[in-house]
Amino acid sequence: MFGLEKRDTTLLLIVAILTLFAPFILNPFPTGSGLAQFNAGYPDLMQRFVIFGIFAIGFNILFGLTGYLSFGHAAFLGVGSYSAVWMFKLLSMNVLPAILLSVIISGLFALVIGYISLRRSGIYFSILTLAFAQMSFSLAYSVLTPITNGETGLQLTLDDPRILGASATADGSIPVTNLFGLEMRSTYQMAVGAWDFQFNIGYYLCALILLAAFYLSIRIFRSPFGMMLRAVKSNQQRMNYTGLNSKPYTLAAFVISGMYAGLAGGLMASMDPLAGAERMQWTASGEVVLMTILGGAGTLIGPVLGAGFIKYFENIFSKINDNVLHGWFSFLPDGLEDFVVFIVHPFIGKGWHLTLGILFMLVVIYLPGGLVEGGQRIHGWIRGNKRGDASQSKTNPAE
Repeated sequence: MFGLEKRDTTLLLIVAILTLFAPFILNPFPTGSGLAQFNAGYPDLMQRFVIFGIFAIGFNILFGLTGYLSFGHAAFLGVGSYSAVWMFKLLSMNVLPAILLSVIISGLFALVIGYISLRRSGIYFSILTLAFAQMSFSLAYSVLTPITNGETGLQLTLDDPRILGASATADGSIPVTNLFGLEMRSTYQMAVGAWDFQFNIGYYLCALILLAAFYLSIRIFRSPFGMMLRAVKSNQQRMNYTGLNSKPYTLAAFVISGMYAGLAGGLMASMDPLAGAERMQWTASGEVVLMTILGGAGTLIGPVLGAGFIKYFENIFSKINDNVLHGWFSFLPDGLEDFVVFIVHPFIGKGWHLTLGILFMLVVIYLPGGLVEGGQRIHGWIRGNKRGDASQSKTNPAE
């Protein structure tokens, strides 16, 4: 199906099910229950899941296949966001031209940075990409203020020309982003008993683009081009000895990865038309590295899982405070309740980074292949138990 092998088709269908049915999957608990704190099925967070999933998929094409570790991919995320907002300001509020411009501009930017950075490899390549990203951040924050609006960030105003669209709505407000009339913020709420499910137009646009991006990454992984990138990761020097020039392949991987990042940045601006220099900071570049490693570098579905895992911790786990903890442990005696809350307090709320760091250490130590390796081990253990039960129940004929 779709020109893919059975295993890859299964992966694509799994990602499709997870994304299309996310409003149900991410709302497992009734709205009024104490466990509703863990529900993540609201539009803004679901959009972040898929957008950063796209960002991580693109980064994995570079890092997972070639082994080149970039610490500057947030620069392309920021460039994509700025490009999209400028398209909204100058042309129209239709997200399609903005997304296309984000991908093109980010690709050109990646071509320039990659051409220079790929003259070096290893840690020197990583430092070069980090330097370019920090230079981009500094320029966006200060020198390029007429283009980026500096510290305040680039925003829409009523004075924007929007030559193919209205500068203001009938009530005098700024128009909202749309796709041929379908507003990105439009949300349909469906109440089923004690559950409340939300279906957002913007989320489903991002989800469909994620599926297309994931499908493209599968084709890249299984193509001769992908095999060449694996050869670069395996032994680039030996590859060069055979007479093959690896530079065009690594540069192409870098540009494709940058275009994925620009796509993610364009989608972020399409959902919330605002672009700031903070999206170019080194912390954003480090975040996508963590997503890829945590999910499983070099795997297909790993970056998507890693992105969802980290964004869940950032947006859900970080909101658990002492009041929530007291509600959970209210069945304990007062002294014991306060003691338990005191012990758990450093690991939740503002301390969510500590919990995430511990989990990341455990994954790196015990599951070098990331969450994907963990899933494979569980699957193998289940299959092993089933085979064991079958062999025990099987009767052997008497000799």
